[in-house]
Amino acid sequence: MTRLRTVLSVAALAAAAYATASRLAKRMLGRPTTIGPSVISALHDDTSVDRSGAVRSVQSADVEMPVAALAAIWSPMHLERLARTYWRFLSRCTLGLVRVEYTEDERFVVLVRRPFVLLAFRRPEYEMDGDRGVVRWRIARGVLVAPPGVDADGYLEIDVERSPTSDPSRVCLHVEVEVANYYPRIASTFTQWAYAVTQSRIHVLVTYGFLRSIAKLDLAPSKVGRLAEISEVPDPSGPTPSQRSRSRDAGRVPSAT
Repeated sequence: MTRLRTVLSVAALAAAAYATASRLAKRMLGRPTTIGPSVISALHDDTSVDRSGAVRSVQSADVEMPVAALAAIWSPMHLERLARTYWRFLSRCTLGLVRVEYTEDERFVVLVRRPFVLLAFRRPEYEMDGDRGVVRWRIARGVLVAPPGVDADGYLEIDVERSPTSDPSRVCLHVEVEVANYYPRIASTFTQWAYAVTQSRIHVLVTYGFLRSIAKLDLAPSKVGRLAEISEVPDPSGPTPSQRSRSRDAGRVPSAT
């Protein structure tokens, strides 16, 4: 009974903190945000559920920053650090209750520690050239994954692409974070609305914090650090998440929000 009370107390504290952070982030998401010399555009959120129950969610925004600042981090090594930064904010916004553990071949999103695995991903796949970088984690399993999504074709992807602006001293970094072909257990067990007000909002909140870290050039150290040169990774291939969204608009079922 004592253990149950402790678990419920921690859960209540985490829920209250998340609700507060979510409200604050929501007010910030709809307008540009200036952080030092960088400007983050309003965050665009496109979340949908197809007829099979698979969730697809894309959050995107532009980060305008000095050319020199982006040039200093445009390398596969920093792409690894960018990936680690995403996971770092997930832990921060859940007060450390949700953490990421690393092995050579997998990444585990855990509640406090294993064996409480919420999501397990395969090792990340990296692609990069002079203008675009992609990190992709394929979903393996976890208590948040419904049976149709176990070892299927679901994935989490970060796609960054730089382009010039009207000011030659500044550059635009377009950032897209996508979850695709994900079958959330909470939606299959309860309702799509339950997913929309829990996991979906957490994903948006994490993306917003991730964008702020990019704007501040506050990148977490890589846990692996195996990549150094662009020549070590393949060039990006295929469309961006937004382009994939437009190509799949036909037949989509809007999610509850």
